[in-house]
Amino acid sequence: MSYKVAVLPGDGIGPEVMESALKVLNRIEEKFGFKMELIFGLIGGSAYDETGSPLPEETKKICLGADAVLLGSIGGPKWDGLPPEKTPELGGLLALRKMLKLYANLRPAVIYEELRAMSPLSERVLRDKVDILTVRELAHGIYFGEPKELTDTMGLDTMVYTSDQVERIVRKGFEAAQKRGKKLCSVDKANVLSSSKLWRRVVTELAHEYPDVELSHMYVDNAAMQLMLNPLQFDVIVTSNLFGDILSDESAAICGSLGMLPSASLGEEISLFEPSGGSAPDIAGKGIANPIAQILSLAMMLEYSFDLNEAAAAIRSAVDDCVKSGIRTGDILSAGMTAVSTKEMADAIISRI
Repeated sequence: MSYKVAVLPGDGIGPEVMESALKVLNRIEEKFGFKMELIFGLIGGSAYDETGSPLPEETKKICLGADAVLLGSIGGPKWDGLPPEKTPELGGLLALRKMLKLYANLRPAVIYEELRAMSPLSERVLRDKVDILTVRELAHGIYFGEPKELTDTMGLDTMVYTSDQVERIVRKGFEAAQKRGKKLCSVDKANVLSSSKLWRRVVTELAHEYPDVELSHMYVDNAAMQLMLNPLQFDVIVTSNLFGDILSDESAAICGSLGMLPSASLGEEISLFEPSGGSAPDIAGKGIANPIAQILSLAMMLEYSFDLNEAAAAIRSAVDDCVKSGIRTGDILSAGMTAVSTKEMADAIISRI
């Protein structure tokens, strides 16, 4: 079988961790008997430097013609002073999300027992393995609502949700919970916001269709606190664009290293997969970046876009074994251990597939 994938390495450490992920893909292709057609494109700051656009027309064509998009990290201080529409984040990533009609962002946050010392949380809180999936609405809400206006004396943003928009993302939350621990926490601000009152009503009505899933509701301020006090209570969190942006970053922070955390953004036809961390320009080119987030993003692509679940599981198992065996890049290094390079970490994962 053959699949077409748009590969956008991005900026900073993006190209080097992408190289590691593609080496893992080569091994997976050999083992499981399929072939990915890879088509490379520019995005972000590197695209701006070469073409004057953070999302060139050629890259748009490549992505729209692919079955999935594998993206590296983008951005960096070098491009912060550009006009908003030319920045890697707004003109590149957000424009790509809009073009691909991405509507659901899935961000797993896992704290391995062997990496508990990396977390800012105490061992009293981390009594067991933390494994949380945040399902974030990605296409609507306050980031896209109209009217939107900025003057010298006023800033206006509008948070709008329709029942259909809420239902689509909440179904993804329930479906994810059915495949995991069968617990779904819907996060809103229904005590204050009309959009959240609608959100909670839709969630409650949908719950009858998923009797095997235990549903709870939580206000976003309490959810932020509970993630710090007792993250073990969460299995799947489903929430709006703004709240999901904040809570998924918080859940990533408690894991101790963004270098371990992948993400998937699901679209109506084409989905996008990328690491949760940034481009880390301070270590770019040094060969010391952690490639695991990019490699696990590859695993999510195999699972969600191509239903290659066995291949995805093989990658995750290899990563787990590396972590348990004490093979660590510098960001997850414990006392007494020696850091491996980006390439060495990739090689160790490949050898276990």
